[in-house]
Amino acid sequence: MLGRWWSSVGWVAVVWAAAFVGPCSAGDPFAYFDFDVSYITASPLGVPQQVIAISKQFPGPVMNVTTNWNVVVNVLNSLDEPLLLTWDGIQHRKNCWQDGVLGTNCPIPQGWNWTYQFQVKDQIGSFFYFPSLGLQRAAGGYGGITVNNREVIAVPFGKPDGDITLFIGDWYIKSHKDLRKALDEGKDLGMPDGVLMNGKGPYRYNTTLVPDGIDYETINVEPGKTYRFRVHNVGISTSLNIRIQNHNLLLAETEGTYTVQQNYTNLDIHVGQSYSFLVTMDQNASSDYYIVASARFVNESLWTRVTGVAILHYSNSKGKASGPLPDPPNDFYDKTFSMNQARSIRTNVSAGAARPNPQGSFRYGSINVTQVYVLRNMPPVIINGKRRTTLNGISYSPPATPLRLADEFDKQGVYTLDFPTRPLDRPPRLGTSVINGTYRGFMEIIFQNNDTTVQTYHMDGYAFFVVGMDYGEWTENSRGTYNKWDGVSRCTTQVFPGAWTAVLVSLDSVGFWNVRVENLDTWYLGQEVYVRVVNPEDNSNKTELPVPDNVLYCGLLKDKQKQQTPHGSQGSSSFTTYVGPMLLTCMMIFASIVIFP
Repeated sequence: MLGRWWSSVGWVAVVWAAAFVGPCSAGDPFAYFDFDVSYITASPLGVPQQVIAISKQFPGPVMNVTTNWNVVVNVLNSLDEPLLLTWDGIQHRKNCWQDGVLGTNCPIPQGWNWTYQFQVKDQIGSFFYFPSLGLQRAAGGYGGITVNNREVIAVPFGKPDGDITLFIGDWYIKSHKDLRKALDEGKDLGMPDGVLMNGKGPYRYNTTLVPDGIDYETINVEPGKTYRFRVHNVGISTSLNIRIQNHNLLLAETEGTYTVQQNYTNLDIHVGQSYSFLVTMDQNASSDYYIVASARFVNESLWTRVTGVAILHYSNSKGKASGPLPDPPNDFYDKTFSMNQARSIRTNVSAGAARPNPQGSFRYGSINVTQVYVLRNMPPVIINGKRRTTLNGISYSPPATPLRLADEFDKQGVYTLDFPTRPLDRPPRLGTSVINGTYRGFMEIIFQNNDTTVQTYHMDGYAFFVVGMDYGEWTENSRGTYNKWDGVSRCTTQVFPGAWTAVLVSLDSVGFWNVRVENLDTWYLGQEVYVRVVNPEDNSNKTELPVPDNVLYCGLLKDKQKQQTPHGSQGSSSFTTYVGPMLLTCMMIFASIVIFP
């Protein structure tokens, strides 16, 4: 059976297949997407600038799929520089080949296309994709990934009347290339020019602070109905506080885990994090209502313009929103409010998620830890005359050959397996040092933030349990404060300045997996590492999928690469893709499918 529907990215086909080879499961549908990644001109803050669009959309489209579906994304790079897309929160079980970061993939050259294929195996929740190279996310290129439950799995709340995706993030009028140049020259990025909400600037709530003529986001709702808001901080480096005037935010899910349902009047969402809330339209609609995302842990009198404002519009609204914005938390000098709020976010242990068994059935608190890594970041340092950031004194330097390809083709000297388990008392250095993870081991990672700003850490390929956080230096005694029962399982966690956050992760998926800070400036300057997970007993591709047929080669393997004739669209709105007998060797039954944009 073949079904397809029209989406904003062109035709999206969903295929139910009866016969497969390779990594897929019989009966799991396929969803196909065409992404033409190009520049367009937009004026989100009233000034024309170049942004990165997906098939001429900024932000990019939401990929709406269901647990266990196979996702095929044909990406055409119409930019003027190499490109990779990464799928934040998608675990790519046994398949780091699709992760879209430099440790696993060669970049897609300018004018080339490349097809990703991955399965959202045993996952539900709210995630997003973005370009992972060279601060490109600072220019856009991001979009949502919604993974719905299978119908046979109960959801721990009633079906919402609508599903709304909201991208929030700090924004600069300078291009990502200018921002990159500033970092290369040893400068800070400085204060952002504003906060965007779904790619748009602020509603003119203040005629002095907000210029006239800026396009703002309006979310239309019906009185009495309940909507699911999926909110993603896709920004550069600024933690944001989200709030909806006179409305409660009932937290329901974060990054693939159903949470204990609690009402918040506002919530801090740090760079790279995703949450979903249930919001009931229970007000009298005497006017429209503000939706606000404002900068946290800054001098608010100086950062007033760094505020995103959208409008919540009831169908029976009696007028425009006016007056002051709803107040943010008043804790600039006391960050315990934000930390206590983060600690309050816990797993709903009785609910099922991708599978019917309760989320609490994996009793992580009773599993013996086999490896411990304390990863400490510091303020930027000078290494070889350049400003860099570090983890445990090592500033990651990406090699020309992706780590996973170097292993596959036995290329020696590309990386070392000597990443220290603790910070060492030695001068900082550049390096390509990798954590040697133990397959089926249980790793404890402590992120120690000795910088002066919030850092958010993400791990590709996995969800980890956030078991503790506090101010000061982590010690062995800190384990006495851990939550060993219902700590939230997610893939991105905040670490407050002068504080630590501890996570536990079960290393059950083979591959090279990126652990990085999501703050684009410190990530660009070297604050990342990879965890190598190898099954020494498997030579049959049972625990890791084989190298894809369409793999790109570079670095020491560049001579293996067959050339493509550059065919970038130069900003065209769409293009025609031929999806043949599964470019990544999965489906045989369909000889060809043509998707017309």
